[in-house]
Amino acid sequence: MSRDPVGPVDPGAAALRALTRQAEGLWQAVHPTWPDFSVEVLPSIDSTNTELMRRARAGDRSPTLLVALEQSAGRGRRGKQWHSRPGGSLTFSLGLPYRPADWSGLSLAVGVSLAESLHPEVRLKWPNDLWWRGRKLGGILIEVASLGERRHAVIGVGLNVELPELPAWSPVPVDEAAAVALPPVPPAALRELAPGRDAGQWLAAVIPALVRDLRAFERAGFAAFAARFAARDALAGLELRLSDGQEGQAAGVGPDGALRLRTAAGLVDITSAEVSVRPR
Repeated sequence: MSRDPVGPVDPGAAALRALTRQAEGLWQAVHPTWPDFSVEVLPSIDSTNTELMRRARAGDRSPTLLVALEQSAGRGRRGKQWHSRPGGSLTFSLGLPYRPADWSGLSLAVGVSLAESLHPEVRLKWPNDLWWRGRKLGGILIEVASLGERRHAVIGVGLNVELPELPAWSPVPVDEAAAVALPPVPPAALRELAPGRDAGQWLAAVIPALVRDLRAFERAGFAAFAARFAARDALAGLELRLSDGQEGQAAGVGPDGALRLRTAAGLVDITSAEVSVRPR
C-alpha cells in the first residue's frame, strides 16, 4: 500500500492556520464591548496600521482587529521599519473610534496590558517597547486620525515569535547634529517565554485584556495604569543615555506618562516620542 509523500512543514502556513483558528473566539470575546467589532486575518499586507488608517480616512471607522502573517512595510516609531517573515512574528493592529479625555500615556497603558498578559517577567521600556530579560520582545505604534470632531485610534503591535535572523527593527539615519548614536537592543522571542505556544494562542492571550484596558483608559486615563506601569518599568533607577545627548537617572514617569530623568540640573520630563533611550 503506497502513501502520498509527506513534504516539509511550511511554518508560514501553520502559523496562518494558528491565527485563523482564534478569529471566532476573539470576536465572541470582544463583541459584547464593541457590537460591530470584526476580526480579519491576512497572509500578507504592506502594514496593518497603514491599512486601518486608509480605511478610517475612507469612512470605515468600525472597530477592527487586523492580523497579518507577514508585513512588507511594517512601521515603527521614528520611521523605523518592522521586518516580519511568515511565522516569525505576531503583527496586528486594532483600529477603533476612541474618545479618552486625555490621550497622554496611552502607549504605556497598552504596554502594561500586553506585558501582564504575556509573562510575569516582561517589562516595559519607555515609551513603547516590551523587554524580556533586557532584550526587545516587541514594540507598539499608536496613530490617531482626526476625522471631523471624531478621532480614530490605530494601535499597532509587533512581537517576535521567533528570534529574527536580522534585527526586527531597521535603523534610522540620524540627521540631528547633536544626536547620540545608541546601540541596538538584542532581540527576544515569545518562543523563549513559552515554547509550546503558537502565534494564535499568544494573540488570544492578549486581545481580550487589551480591549478591557482600552476601555478603562478611555474612562480614567493613565492614572488607572500608573501603579501597574511602575511595577513593570524596565528603566526605573537606571542611569540612562538619550539620543538627544541628555544623560541622567530614570525616576519613573509623571502623571502624563512623561519619562522623568534626574540630571545634574534637576528633574527633567521627557515627552518627545522622537527621543530614544538606553541604559548606560
